[in-house]
Amino acid sequence: MRVSEYYHLGRTQPELDFVDVDVSGDVRVFVDPRALRLLESDWGVECRSLIQNCFRTIITSLQSGDEVRARGILGALREPNETHLGLSRGRAQGRALGDESSIDVAESLSKSAAVRTGLLEDLEDTILMVENVGPDIVSDITTNIIRYPLIKYTAQMCGIYGIPLEEVGSGRLWDPNKLEWYTCMVRQPVAAGRRLLLVPKSIVRLHMDYDPDEYYRLYLLEHLREVELSANTELVKLLKNGEKRVNTKDLIKKYGAGKAASVRITRDHPEVLEHYRVNKRQQVGSPLDHILLSEVTGSELPSWDALLADVLSTCEGLEQATVYHRNVEKLLSALFSTDLSCPEIEQKIHEGRKRIDITYTNVASKGLFKWIGDHAPAPYVFVECKNYSREIANPELDQMSGRFSVRRGKFGIVLCRKLQDKELFIKRCRDTANDERGIIVPLDDEDLKTLVEQVKDVNTRSGDYPILKQICDSILL
Repeated sequence: MRVSEYYHLGRTQPELDFVDVDVSGDVRVFVDPRALRLLESDWGVECRSLIQNCFRTIITSLQSGDEVRARGILGALREPNETHLGLSRGRAQGRALGDESSIDVAESLSKSAAVRTGLLEDLEDTILMVENVGPDIVSDITTNIIRYPLIKYTAQMCGIYGIPLEEVGSGRLWDPNKLEWYTCMVRQPVAAGRRLLLVPKSIVRLHMDYDPDEYYRLYLLEHLREVELSANTELVKLLKNGEKRVNTKDLIKKYGAGKAASVRITRDHPEVLEHYRVNKRQQVGSPLDHILLSEVTGSELPSWDALLADVLSTCEGLEQATVYHRNVEKLLSALFSTDLSCPEIEQKIHEGRKRIDITYTNVASKGLFKWIGDHAPAPYVFVECKNYSREIANPELDQMSGRFSVRRGKFGIVLCRKLQDKELFIKRCRDTANDERGIIVPLDDEDLKTLVEQVKDVNTRSGDYPILKQICDSILL
């Protein structure tokens, strides 16, 4: 039974920001620390800082010979069953981290030449060069380190979706100041008698970005091939057509294979690892789309017509403003699932003097929302919902632009039922943009219809929203 069913949320996976896991089993996806690099929000920064702080503490302890301290930190790690993510089958149970496997990780790290020589910079580097460390281990370590941010995220989602919280023990939390684990009491949901930790869809992947076989074969061996060719060594074969070639099997025979070989080669050719890192920074994978999530969770695909109908059938006026607000959020969360994450409803800013109807974190690595971020600060995307058809004018624009800042971002969407004079409002939006007060895109019911049809169109590329791009162009160009 999935979380949405257990708590009778009336929502399916496409309309939820977190992975809708089975409360008694596991979903085969991993928390990828590299996915956190897409999150420019305060939450993302906190997660990245905790991971770097804890990992550097472990590596520094090992390099200084303090294996007892490193083992003590790693020994506190357990498979985080409360997330229900990973490789287990049936009821979630320890598989990747536990008493014995955490000792194995410490042993592998302490013996690794990659640690001693300083090759490791980030936690994900261990996948490439440390024995017994794979995606499952890195995912579990990451989850343990960012448990407190995940607890805060879980509480936020529970407030949005109406999931009850209970007072429970937190589990081990990393203190970046004292450089040690601690525990405390927190408010967290309990499902089927067990603590539940919700994980954003935006930070899970089917496969980690870093792949040891890819690094070894496509980067290290290819680099060595060029070295051998340049030096015209005994490995170089001259073909009948005059072409020179170095066979892969000969390279493997000479240099070895596996992670130990990767460490030796990287130590002699560190530029290859840096080249790999640079390429990966440019290729950070996108969050799982609806089809992939449906496959791994067994959940339904979006019911676009139903989601749109809920918005369009909402009666105009103040009495139905909250209903309209909620229906818009459900629709937009599904539409922008791979690009916008972590919705906040009625976020307070300026010490509570102002509120933003819906705030999303921009996690787009391609497409329209990435393009927007190239034209204006957009770590967050703001949405204001106006459940009426009367004229929207400068006061509404001023209200939205008043929410903007360089740190929060300067891009927002205003939704209303119908624009009386769309051309005039676009001109006002253009004035706002020209005055460098931010980019504001208006959408009415007809625009939403078009947006949904475009997302349903198999010819529309993921992350492209033609109607939104058209309106942006009319404002900016």
